[in-house]
Amino acid sequence: MYLEFHGAADEVTGSLHRLHVGGVDIGLDCGLFQGHRAEANRQNREVPSWAVGAQAVVLSHAHLDHSGNLPTLVRRGFQGNIFCTPATRDLCSVMLRDAAIIQDQDARYINKHNQRNGSDERVEPLYDTEDAERAVSHMISVPLHRAMPIGPSVSLTFHDSGHVLGSALCAIDVTENGRTKRILFTGDVGRAELPLLRSPEIVPGANVLLMESTYGDRDHPSIAALDAELGDIVNTTIGRGGRVYIPAFALERAQEVLFALERLHEKRLIPRVPIYIDSPLAIAVTEIYKLHPDALSPDVRQRILERNDPFSPPGLHYVSEIADSRRLQLEEHPCIIIAGSGMCEGGRILHHLARGLAREKNSVVIVGFMAQHTLGRRLVEGRPRAKVFGVERDVRATIHSLGGLSAHAGQSDLVAYARATAERGKLERLLLVHGEPAARASLSKRLEAELNAPVLRPVKGERVEL
Repeated sequence: MYLEFHGAADEVTGSLHRLHVGGVDIGLDCGLFQGHRAEANRQNREVPSWAVGAQAVVLSHAHLDHSGNLPTLVRRGFQGNIFCTPATRDLCSVMLRDAAIIQDQDARYINKHNQRNGSDERVEPLYDTEDAERAVSHMISVPLHRAMPIGPSVSLTFHDSGHVLGSALCAIDVTENGRTKRILFTGDVGRAELPLLRSPEIVPGANVLLMESTYGDRDHPSIAALDAELGDIVNTTIGRGGRVYIPAFALERAQEVLFALERLHEKRLIPRVPIYIDSPLAIAVTEIYKLHPDALSPDVRQRILERNDPFSPPGLHYVSEIADSRRLQLEEHPCIIIAGSGMCEGGRILHHLARGLAREKNSVVIVGFMAQHTLGRRLVEGRPRAKVFGVERDVRATIHSLGGLSAHAGQSDLVAYARATAERGKLERLLLVHGEPAARASLSKRLEAELNAPVLRPVKGERVEL
């Protein structure tokens, strides 16, 4: 019995781990790697043969860096089941299809641009909408707290991780030679104080904790401080006649931003200006949130049951059609535009930034983690020029980074979660994944000091015997 690491080891994106037990393989997540276009394309196409032949995949949640390469896996011939929560399946049904559509649109745009510039280089999508739909057909919905057999002497139980709608802590119980061990794979751990969701559950009895470390080297500001900062950005930008661009993941971040704007409007802290959700996917995901009030915080659940929509601040407009999005890009009136993708590596936000980055009156608000080598990361780093659709452009807009909206636990929350897990189990191994080297090192040092236990930081390709 062993764990082997193939993605999100010394990096954040592309979550993919192998659990070998009882002579069979079980995949933990199968996400898209995001970074340099050529490198991302290569890594995402190189699906390991063991994953194609795996008995099953355990999917922690629907974010594309955890779920987005499942269609490639199915395209290669995967025949097993994909186990996830009901909300995750609903989300994947729209998110994976949207990912296929965006890949096709972006490939067409880049190929046309290359052809105009005399280049024969062509980009091909990883998968199409049929592959996405087939991936969803492999998914088995399992409610929280219900044990499900997924292999020989292997049982899976989901618990609420508080990260995004449907996200789960995956407790995998393995029996060998009459002994049972519990492996707890966190996927991503949420924050206790997020307004939309419930707090992460403490899962008892874990022997092995496989935990994320995205923000392992820092903590987040409070939600109250975040609201105040977002309000200041909106007021300042609108006051100078500019636009506020918010690249947002369609899942969770877009809903958190809408809820934050709703709270600011309720307190009359920002002016009423048009707010555009320029993302068919974010629109669809928001409707799915309303279908699962049981997975939300008590306050938000009550709002939805009372038909007091928490995701509808005054002035909200949905932009679904491409023609409407293009018109919005060409206009210049002050407004707030929320569009995908979250790391600025695809989707409609790129078209807005292609025009808006060079204008000093505009602002770009980064509200999530930006992986290395993404456009979002280059903006956060303060680069004076950035490449959008292969063209170098001046960055004159003001770039803001709001870590407070992150759905990931910060360092103190991760340490508290590991401590609580250890106190309620017999922890033998603690392994950190899904974090850049500095974040993992910082978290590892603090965990070793506070738990007085060794912490492993596996690298890509490493195997850890259990």
